Amino acid sequence: MFERIKPKFDSVNEECGIFGIYSNETRDLARSVYYGLYALQHRGQQSSGIAVSYGNQIVYHKDAGLVSEVFHHDIHLHDGDIACGHVRYAVSNEDLPCNSQPLVYIGKSGKMALCHNGKIVNAEALRQKLIKDNVVFQTATGAEVIAALINRYSEKSLIEGIKRAIKDLRGSYSLIIMTTNKLIAVRDSFGMCPLVLGKVRDEYVLSSETCGLDAISAEFIRDINPGEILEIDSNGLISHTIEKTDAAGEKPKTAGCIFEYIYLARPDSVIDGCSVYKVRKDLGKTLAKNYSVEADIVAGVPDSALVAAMGYSEESKIPYAEALMKNRYVGRTFIQPLQKKREETVNIKLNAVRSNIKDKRVVLIDDSIVRGTTSKKIVEMLRRAGAKEVHLRISSPIIPYSCYFGIDTQKTEDLIGSKKKAKEICEFTGADSLEFLTIPEVVEACKDCKIGLCTACFSGQYPIKID
Repeated sequence: MFERIKPKFDSVNEECGIFGIYSNETRDLARSVYYGLYALQHRGQQSSGIAVSYGNQIVYHKDAGLVSEVFHHDIHLHDGDIACGHVRYAVSNEDLPCNSQPLVYIGKSGKMALCHNGKIVNAEALRQKLIKDNVVFQTATGAEVIAALINRYSEKSLIEGIKRAIKDLRGSYSLIIMTTNKLIAVRDSFGMCPLVLGKVRDEYVLSSETCGLDAISAEFIRDINPGEILEIDSNGLISHTIEKTDAAGEKPKTAGCIFEYIYLARPDSVIDGCSVYKVRKDLGKTLAKNYSVEADIVAGVPDSALVAAMGYSEESKIPYAEALMKNRYVGRTFIQPLQKKREETVNIKLNAVRSNIKDKRVVLIDDSIVRGTTSKKIVEMLRRAGAKEVHLRISSPIIPYSCYFGIDTQKTEDLIGSKKKAKEICEFTGADSLEFLTIPEVVEACKDCKIGLCTACFSGQYPIKID
């Protein structure tokens, strides 16, 4: 039996993407959200959804699939003055249409639609507590837990409900909450998940990344600050601070996800003041400076490692060439849920460019090694295509620890870095040599970032206590 899920190759998998827009006029906002979500499609391919507010109504459409699959020519949403949307990667593998977002909820503050990027680590405990208090759940998402908490605490106002709900949450979250007259942005105190504010004409726009703003020609204003609630309505912008402290009573240090720069974000995005493209270019240059090897060409594994490969080539003066060609039409694929079958799909997704690598010594740049199985397949592929030598260079450190905050890096026991050292990983992949960057080298490449960085998947030092 085939499952329609996002193929799990040897890489980390994306978080979700969220987008929202507030306008002072009624128009086809769903189209703008569609374009924004299209730009954020790399952040989630399992489901898509858009909700539109007009008058005292919220209409929505959502389903499993890519943005272009869910919103085909037969789908038309009502014109409105507020809208939000979501593309989803389900870290829980609950790939069911009912778990798609936006989550539309009716409660004490009336109707609202909620879009969540991140992972609430205590979501199940909160869910069970709410169930004991007779709250009925329709989905398996953390978004519904958040919505239920907000509703419970919204005795005086929705903003008060959000502030009180946040005190119960442990984990990562960027939220866009839409009511019939407001658009609200929320970012956790650590700043783990990115969220930016922009403006086009007289309309305010929220997006997971700046590339979403660019898709509708919106001008970047600023990042939503860690620990901020930003309220947008007819009165303009009102910023609220999340008063949250750690166990010692101190305000937590910021810890943005470092993998946004290494892999997750689009290279043309800027996150917390730091250019993703520049970071990846510098990572490649650092690999060339500190882990050089004699070779004939430098190539990158498409797509996230291509910029780092260009940086390596520029620094080393070794010519850049395409060693692998990606099938751009492999997205959500019918694959069998067995490891052996998943590995076979590498041959569908990637193919060697024989004319570029035959009888050549190849430096192959990749952004990470998670299980090692795909790296092994790619090395074999290049050798079959005639590569004389294959030298792997990885633009991140070894990953020995799982992430619990929204990025699917597999279980710790499935991570090759939790069991093997670099030399052993090299032997497993069959490469002629293998080098990883260190944590300080990656942090240095991200020096322009305005907030602190979470490196837990490399170091095991989690910003939030994990039970």
